[in-house]
Amino acid sequence: MPNTIHIASPAKPKARKSRVAKTLPTQEEIQLRAYQIYLERNGAPGNAFEDWTRAEQELLAKPNKTTRRKTKIKAA
Repeated sequence: MPNTIHIASPAKPKARKSRVAKTLPTQEEIQLRAYQIYLERNGAPGNAFEDWTRAEQELLAKPNKTTRRKTKIKAA
């Protein structure tokens, strides 16, 4: 039996993933931003649903920065 060498064709390069994973804002973050929007209009009557959706859109449009920080607990 003759010795043969099989050379695999080069694999397609994989698409690189972003180093920063996209995280969705938490309900608490949206709630806080919606409340800030309410305060920005000095508590004037408005639509809570519109405040919520505006807050959500603003947070999604922000450059992705980690908003949740891990805190280190110092040993006593």
